[in-house]
Amino acid sequence: MDILIFVIGIILCLTGIVGSFLPVIPGPITSWLGILILNLTDAVPFNLKFVLITFSVAVLVFLVDFVTPIYGVKKLGGSYGGQIGASLGLLIGIFLMGPLGILLGPLIGAVAGEMINNNSLKNSFKPALGSILGTLTGIVLKFCLSMTYFIFYLSIFWEYRNDFF
Repeated sequence: MDILIFVIGIILCLTGIVGSFLPVIPGPITSWLGILILNLTDAVPFNLKFVLITFSVAVLVFLVDFVTPIYGVKKLGGSYGGQIGASLGLLIGIFLMGPLGILLGPLIGAVAGEMINNNSLKNSFKPALGSILGTLTGIVLKFCLSMTYFIFYLSIFWEYRNDFF
């Protein structure tokens, strides 16, 4: 049974890594579920402190990921309309354009939001660049954390590998 749980945990960790790039999958939280499942096996002693700390970090990164595109727009002089446009563009872009929508969605959304606020097309591109930088920051952050959780997962498994077989 522990081997099945181990395989499910690996799948969750790998799905979390993929989820770092796809907004429809909460990457770090999915990777964290892999760590939780591993800690629930009979082979690995449950470490509540480790599980709670890693969960807290996963939730924090999940929340920060929503804020970074908005912050990027604001930091580069964008208006509230540009911030809302970047957020909506990210959500809509992934569904209409697939993975390319992760970058183009916030860009188009921020430009549209800025233009609705009576900015010229030229003045709308700087805040839109902020949305892309914010989105990329979130992706890198999620990817790094998901990879860290995967390394934790493999490290814990390796430490208790004899108890699995």
